[in-house]
Amino acid sequence: MFALKSYQKRAVDSLESFLLRCQQSNVEDAYRDTLEDQGMPALAYKHYGFEEIPYVCLRIPTGGGKTVLGSHAVEVTARKYLNTDAPITLWLVPTNTIRLQTVEALKTPGHPYRAKLDTAFNHQVLVLDIDEVTQVRPQDIGNKAIVVVSTLANLRVTDTSGRKVYAYHENFEPHFSKVPANHPSMSILERVSEEDIKENGLSEREIGKIKYSFANLLAIYRPLVIVDEAHNARTSLTFEALRRVHPAAVIELTATPNTTNSNGSNVLFHVSASELKAEEMIKLPIVLTEHQNWQDAIQDAVINRNKLENDAQKDEEYIRPIALFQAEPKNGEVTVEVLKSHLTNELNIDESKIAIATGNQRELDGVNLFEDSCPIEYIITIEALKEGWDCSFAYVFCSVKQVSSSKDAEQLLGRVLRMPFAKRRVIEDLNRAYAHLATSKFSKAAQELTDKLIAMGFEEMEVAAFLKEQAPTVGQGDMFAGSAYEEPRRPVAPPQSIVVELPEIPDLSGLSEDQKSQFAMTKTDDGNAVVRVTGEVSETIHKALKKYVSKKADKDKLDRDVRVHNQAIEAAKAPSEAGESFGSLPLVCADLQGELELVEPEVFLHAHNWNLLDYPAELKNFRLNETTNSFNIDIDGNSLSYKVADEKEVVAFNQGFMDVTENDLVRWLDRELRQPDILQSQLIKFISILINKLCQQHNISLTALVRNKYPLSRAIAEQIKLHRKKAQKEGYQESLFGNESNACLSDEFVYEFRPEQYPSRSPYYSGRYKFQKHFFPQNLIEDLKATGEEFACAQALDGMEQVKYWIRNLVKRDHSSFWLPLAHGKFYPDFICQLQDSRMLVVEYKGEAYVSNDDSAEKRAIGEKWAELGGDNYLFIMAVLQDSEGRDVRQQILNLIEA
Repeated sequence: MFALKSYQKRAVDSLESFLLRCQQSNVEDAYRDTLEDQGMPALAYKHYGFEEIPYVCLRIPTGGGKTVLGSHAVEVTARKYLNTDAPITLWLVPTNTIRLQTVEALKTPGHPYRAKLDTAFNHQVLVLDIDEVTQVRPQDIGNKAIVVVSTLANLRVTDTSGRKVYAYHENFEPHFSKVPANHPSMSILERVSEEDIKENGLSEREIGKIKYSFANLLAIYRPLVIVDEAHNARTSLTFEALRRVHPAAVIELTATPNTTNSNGSNVLFHVSASELKAEEMIKLPIVLTEHQNWQDAIQDAVINRNKLENDAQKDEEYIRPIALFQAEPKNGEVTVEVLKSHLTNELNIDESKIAIATGNQRELDGVNLFEDSCPIEYIITIEALKEGWDCSFAYVFCSVKQVSSSKDAEQLLGRVLRMPFAKRRVIEDLNRAYAHLATSKFSKAAQELTDKLIAMGFEEMEVAAFLKEQAPTVGQGDMFAGSAYEEPRRPVAPPQSIVVELPEIPDLSGLSEDQKSQFAMTKTDDGNAVVRVTGEVSETIHKALKKYVSKKADKDKLDRDVRVHNQAIEAAKAPSEAGESFGSLPLVCADLQGELELVEPEVFLHAHNWNLLDYPAELKNFRLNETTNSFNIDIDGNSLSYKVADEKEVVAFNQGFMDVTENDLVRWLDRELRQPDILQSQLIKFISILINKLCQQHNISLTALVRNKYPLSRAIAEQIKLHRKKAQKEGYQESLFGNESNACLSDEFVYEFRPEQYPSRSPYYSGRYKFQKHFFPQNLIEDLKATGEEFACAQALDGMEQVKYWIRNLVKRDHSSFWLPLAHGKFYPDFICQLQDSRMLVVEYKGEAYVSNDDSAEKRAIGEKWAELGGDNYLFIMAVLQDSEGRDVRQQILNLIEA
């Protein structure tokens, strides 16, 4: 089955954590605590009129595979929140094109979207297009996971008459006949109206009765709602439409959530473009070449593609680089026909290598671009590829349109970002994406492309770091296969000038002579002024330009463009951008039965001979009180509370509760709780003993346990987790600190800080102080506030002459973080330093309130153990604001370095 990337796994884990918390507390607290767990800043939760219904957003940039997370969200929500094996999901998409593509993917056996659902729900899955909903049978509900795909527009109406979702349909009558008259949903369902009488030929006696509609059916069973491209769904009308189907939970998927207004998304998890790059999902940086005319843009794009094809011949896997051309519509100068003629007649491209994909010419239909035998190297389109088309062989994007006037540019640019086989290539040029843009305004393309990248989910800081400008090729070069190719053209420093269009030539009299020398100005045919500022834009220059901008939107854009421009200049100064290298750090290993292994929690279990049956099979102080609709469990003093299953919920393996045996429940719990570090025989015996003990308690029946099997499963999982932690703690001490410990550092397990990889994410450092020695661009430093003790520690490191470079270490970035083992997790120290004498220093900063707690003691112990194992080349310190000898952070670090 399709394996999730680590950031996708973290997204699913965050959703699971949030939904479990919603079982035990209000949705606002659950949201706040889940953000806190990820180290994200606290945000106010917005209800949108849905009260306690979970309504959150997963933010994944273009190219990050956000749609596959929808399938995982269905399973997580069903099992961790809805407590059912047979959820009903309404999957909403923005357009009919995407609707048809999503339906096809979800219906296709083996497709990643469908494969996840089949595995999760034992192949009892029914996927329907919105036009097929009358095929749902009463026996499907409660026995199959049902997914219905629709456009949001089908629901989003003021008047529900005339829409299939809300329409009366006699096929639904058997569904409603099964629902008790006193069902809680009866009071909220839409009733038959006179309009329904006219449309369906019903008798007037039906007026006021429950309408047999799909919307009403959804309202009864309260679906999970998945909203794809959710940035299009922020209006009051949208929320009103969603409330009509009375969802149990709403999960949004988007690259660009709106977070600025009162209807902004509740972003639960977000991933940066840097993380996608580190996971080898997308090609970065984007190398931009600007051209003064369309002929040069096309020519350079062809040269670019041919150079990449030559590189691809040396790669271990088959890659045929494709150039994607965006032509102008029929009323433009460079139409599809003109562009194709230029390729064939002027550049001698074989017509068989060119495909046209527009609304009228669909030459890609039925073509597998990944086939070795496929000849296509050039695709010409206008906008037809923007929805759902995906070919990771696309490397070069060339637009002959004015980029600023083309909304489709961002979708088309996104097509060239996908990395072939989601795997980094050996030849560096094959890890980049390329954009060739024709623009009539000098040095304007980079700023126009910034708009598009931000619309694709990039943040300002990332645009500054990952958009590189390059001068166009001089002369035609050699464009034909078999000829010698020019040397690879490397991106030059990020754009050193910013261009602003103003209504008149600005008055520069208030600027210094040095500041005036940064300006170049010219007038356009319509009387406006085009102003180019070279170098860093100071606050004084910024204010001088802003005086001539009147509209708020234009002022905001100018502010943003200046920020991105200045950040790009700063990013270019980083040692990683200049080709410098940073030292590596060995990870902690241990010799286990003659094999050297990385020390992780599983190793501690192995060292302790982990056996679940060595621990008591019981839930202490277990209480089940259905009258208050709660499941109360006290595990080693940690009180848990879960909701009892509603009457409408159906137990998949049981229609009459009296027929269920303890063995039935044990077998179900075994499937649900199966874990790789526990033998199945141990787990079954543990569960059997536990269930038998529960059934012997007063007022706890087997029927009650079966009806609440999901909360019961979660409670047992929590108890097993506590037992595992005890085993890990004991194994940890034995493996690393015991008399017979064989822990060591080895060249076989080393973390390397690669110049091209720093997958940080917002919030980024945005202070005025400019760090001089951070190895990666300072505008990508993650989660460092501009004030406070941790900032002071970073300043101290930056100012030490003994420190060559330092890095803000990332937290929980899997293969992109340095970590040390803890008994129950991993320790990610705050700062990593390369000293001038090549030694490596690891620094963890602890505030006064935390310096003496158990967590800090464990981290200090493993840090010092690591340094001890490493000898003279590796140093570790847990620094504090002021130590017992009165030394500040700088003095503490210097004392260690110079000892």
